[in-house]
Amino acid sequence: MQDPLPAYRPLTEEEERRRRKRSVAIALALGAMVLIFFVLTIAKLGPQVLNRPL
Repeated sequence: MQDPLPAYRPLTEEEERRRRKRSVAIALALGAMVLIFFVLTIAKLGPQVLNRPL
């Protein structure tokens, strides 16, 4: 019976650097998208959303 998992090859320093840069880029893009959705939601609700009875 053959092992279903492929053999693990350690990443080179260059591959680790590229992976880190890619992870940071994805995190920044996700954070920017969240910020854009937040700003658009607040803009769509309008300034009167704060003047509501509690």
